[in-house]
Amino acid sequence: MLRRFIPMLAALPLLAACATLPAPQAAAPLAPDVGLVSAADPRAVEAGMAMLRQGGSATDAAIATMLALTVVEPQSSGIGGGGFYVHGNAAGEVETIDGREKAPAGATGDWFLGPDGKPLPFGQAQASGLSVGVPGNLRLAELAHREHGRLGWAKLFAPAIALSRDGFQITERFREALASGRATGARDADGRALFYGADGQPLAVGTTVRNPALAATLERLAKAGADSFYQGPAAAALAAEVAADTPRPRPLNAGDLAAYEAKERPPVCGTYRTYRICGMGPPSSGATTVYAILKQLERFDLAALGPDSPTFWHLFAESQRLAYADREKFAADSDFILVPVAGMTDPAYLAARGALIAPDRTMPTPTAGPVPGALALADGDEPEENGTSHFVALDRWGNAVSYTSTIESGFGSGLVFGGFYLNNELTDFSMTPAKNGVMVANRVEGGKRPRSSMSPTLVYDAQGRLLIAVGAAGGATIPVQTAKNLIAMLDFGMEPQPALALPVLFSPGDTVYLEQGTALAGMADQLHALGHTVAVRPPGFKANAAKRVGGRWIGAADPRSEGSWTAE
Repeated sequence: MLRRFIPMLAALPLLAACATLPAPQAAAPLAPDVGLVSAADPRAVEAGMAMLRQGGSATDAAIATMLALTVVEPQSSGIGGGGFYVHGNAAGEVETIDGREKAPAGATGDWFLGPDGKPLPFGQAQASGLSVGVPGNLRLAELAHREHGRLGWAKLFAPAIALSRDGFQITERFREALASGRATGARDADGRALFYGADGQPLAVGTTVRNPALAATLERLAKAGADSFYQGPAAAALAAEVAADTPRPRPLNAGDLAAYEAKERPPVCGTYRTYRICGMGPPSSGATTVYAILKQLERFDLAALGPDSPTFWHLFAESQRLAYADREKFAADSDFILVPVAGMTDPAYLAARGALIAPDRTMPTPTAGPVPGALALADGDEPEENGTSHFVALDRWGNAVSYTSTIESGFGSGLVFGGFYLNNELTDFSMTPAKNGVMVANRVEGGKRPRSSMSPTLVYDAQGRLLIAVGAAGGATIPVQTAKNLIAMLDFGMEPQPALALPVLFSPGDTVYLEQGTALAGMADQLHALGHTVAVRPPGFKANAAKRVGGRWIGAADPRSEGSWTAE
């Protein structure tokens, strides 16, 4: 049973677990009439809305959306990967579930080292069974549904089964992903047969793709439940496929799948101005990083500066540099490493960190702060993260789900099993276990979950009413996108769509990356004058959100994506 975390209460009674919850007699105030879904693909949005129209909960809608994304956005997320789920209700109760992938029990710190003791090239590590972690999304969905589902489990699979069986059309964005990600998208013969022609080129935009293998997988899961994924013949076959592609002893095995559990985790919550911000704790670095970026800027009048001010973007860059210094050194799987969450989010500590930020100059290279309770560990050498999909769902009873799902890089490991791609999530670990003789927090260990950047977030207003559900995709930029969108909605007073459309500045170290082709890129000279090293990069961003504006909920989908939202 999940613990519920309510402001002002230290302990709460446990409720008896049940498969579904009885529907209340009346809808909650300040909730949609039917519900709202925002996701990266309109077909996934429709899958979620279909659940809400049948009287389903936000959780039912979110699970149906995740399953549909397995079909129509296979390059980014799905049942072959994992995710983080943040649930909030109208009473201010916030719960989180960790469905992050796990390393096989036999994995060790040298997992990604070659015969010469040096890290393998990323592409070599990714395109092998070495990168595949035990997928967690289905155990996450099972646990969430047990707590908050209203419809039967099988109903949640119906839209995804129909899309797989009857077919879906290749979109422009998906074809671009197939072209740019051919090394993994076409690595497996099953993937090539699904999405590529005889000439080796991606199928044309508008081509209808049917995936009967995935339809069969989903039909089995709908009937037999998540156990049929983690146990029995399917689990043994999945493990065998990964093992055959793993150039190491002790590869992933059926026992690793059988042992997997989704876990409840305490949410990370804190106040920013008059708002209560809640997100996902370790193994995600999302909530601690988002909160640090915000809290370190609290002493500045960001509303007065506004999004057209180079000074605002300078301050935003400086706060990121501080937050990422802590993230890199301290964040990891808290089942293996003492992660000093309380110290990293302590208001006094973050105020002291924020005092290092000056509006008229750039600070020297920041180091991780003296966080109380932190272990003396080294910063690792994790490859750049990619991929992922975020979606939000709200229901008529005032519940909201902010859920980020991923298979990591485009098309994950490139291995296809049962019609879906398997993740390459283990490349989110540090490639080396130690630096200068000091162990790295995010090193590979058997049964460990790699650090994540995913930042599913909920916000409550000063009256304790749910105000925002937001998150993003885009690897290490996820906390920055999320923080930027929150500042836009909370400080600048923007509605969610223009907030998501604001350009992204990413500054995890000593280089400030500006989004290409935006007004922000035009501020490069001003930022350089403040002492920043500036570079311009193409956009790789994708966020989704919902915000209560007055008495109604408004959704948003990133204009850089093919996403959409629907509210009824």
